[in-house]
Amino acid sequence: MLSWKPFALSVAVLLILFPFVYLVLLSLSSEWRFPDLLPSYFGLKNWATILGSEAGLLESFVSSLLISLSVAIVSTTSGFLISRAVFYHPKKNTLTLLAYFPYILAPVVFAACLSFFFLKMGLFGNITGVIVAQFIIAFPYALLFFSSFWNKKIKSYEDLVATLGGNRWQTFIKVLFPLAKGLILICFFQTFLISWFEYGLTSIIGIGKVQTLTIKVFLFIKEANYYYGALSCCLLIFPPVVLLYLNKRYVFKKLV
Repeated sequence: MLSWKPFALSVAVLLILFPFVYLVLLSLSSEWRFPDLLPSYFGLKNWATILGSEAGLLESFVSSLLISLSVAIVSTTSGFLISRAVFYHPKKNTLTLLAYFPYILAPVVFAACLSFFFLKMGLFGNITGVIVAQFIIAFPYALLFFSSFWNKKIKSYEDLVATLGGNRWQTFIKVLFPLAKGLILICFFQTFLISWFEYGLTSIIGIGKVQTLTIKVFLFIKEANYYYGALSCCLLIFPPVVLLYLNKRYVFKKLV
């Protein structure tokens, strides 16, 4: 009796890969009109515009990468350090509950509430303002993510280092960071993705001047430029795919 599982698995893999293959195909095409089965042009003409000034996709890719890396590094580092202070605070439950506040509102509404303060501080319409705005939603995530790391066992390790004459710096470098290395990498990947795919805050705080790849995708779709939109999507999904591979290749195996 033949098993249906290999067939079902093959169909599932094809369905998962189809959107990505179609995006690549569309990014390499132009003048693909109904009822033509294949596009009239298939090549690298669209990708060549990345190096030019017509679409500015290369600049958007670099800006998105700079913003996401900055948000991920700062959010992960500060989230780890401050989550420790929250764990030892007598009102840690209240402080943890407050970390959920940025997620009560939709990103666009939250950005509209922050716009007045960003305007007063001169953070409207520049990369610094976008980084700060995205940090406001990425930092609480990191804080909540690391809240499960701190427990009585970790506290015992810290007390042991103190008993042996170690200082606070040695406690972090020799004990806490090695123990939390896997979680730190996962949190970095997650906060990077939060920033990378963020649209609402970026569109309000950036006011069109900071055009990340996410903004570009929606811009091309609104213009009915599906070929550039597909090209932008290809660039948009490339870093997450790389991070997913690194996460599975190095982080997940170590945790297991």
